[in-house]
Amino acid sequence: MALLDVKDLSVEFDTKDGTVHAVSGVDFSLDKGDTLAIVGESGSGKSQTVFSIMGLLANNGRASGSVTYNGQEILNQPDKQLNRIRAEEIAMIFQDPMTSLNPYVRISDQLAEVLMVHKGMSKKAALAESLAMLEAVKIPDAKNRLNMYPHECSGGMRQRIMIAMALLCRPKLLIADEPTTALDVTVQAQIMTLLDEIQKEFGTAIILITHDLGVVADFCRDTMVMYGGRVMEYAPTVEIFDAPTHPYTRGLLQAIPRLDIETEQLNAIPGNPPNMMSDMTGCPFCPRCGFARERCSVELPELVQASPTVKRACHRPVDELVTEEAPA
Repeated sequence: MALLDVKDLSVEFDTKDGTVHAVSGVDFSLDKGDTLAIVGESGSGKSQTVFSIMGLLANNGRASGSVTYNGQEILNQPDKQLNRIRAEEIAMIFQDPMTSLNPYVRISDQLAEVLMVHKGMSKKAALAESLAMLEAVKIPDAKNRLNMYPHECSGGMRQRIMIAMALLCRPKLLIADEPTTALDVTVQAQIMTLLDEIQKEFGTAIILITHDLGVVADFCRDTMVMYGGRVMEYAPTVEIFDAPTHPYTRGLLQAIPRLDIETEQLNAIPGNPPNMMSDMTGCPFCPRCGFARERCSVELPELVQASPTVKRACHRPVDELVTEEAPA
């Protein structure tokens, strides 16, 4: 039985201008100790997918479908029930630690509160465990950092504090929502190495949300590529890099700067992301796809098994994408 099993997940938001279809018919599963990357451009539905799993959608949002954790349905469950799962079973590292941490409260109190609420620890025991976890995420001079306020720490340090907070209850599933976005390249590498070490030490399953395929290359076993709120391709990360089977995945990979190729201009996917308020009759990537045909604009491709390990949503046969170059 999978640790997390998501079936036909859809997320919509009611706005004054109409209904936003943020996520449509997403399926994926995650086993214990596995790592899954969810990648795609901004607005592709990555964050809203995991927010719906955690029960953290905005008040105007609604989710449908099925999300089971350890065989238990958790989608749209009451907060009282979800609070038993959040932090203790499933924890989340949010995108911006500066807005996730309370600027008026010392780090020691913010960490200790998690253990006091979810584990019933005394303040003294919670502080001791918090110090141990700060040391586990390799924060130097952890004892003194514990008494600081968030603004007294660097961006990389605040991200490590958020990771420590997420790990305090030893969750079985850790969701990291773009944990390296606001960090420089050196600190990004340090954070990814830390997550890798945590995964190996605690056996934690990890979902990594990112728009940068390069970040997941050596970290995640599987990768799910999203666009327009839908899954375009779902495959082992090695196969995504070696032989992408979807035009959108190819575009993302070609947009990554490479040190081994000299070029005067970076590659980019032409056009703009789709309007999520309109009903899509065809493939959401069709207007930007160099391989698109008439069928693509009128018929939505289903996510089907292209090989024993690869799922894709595209009308064009895989061999055509491999042998044919998209028009400029």
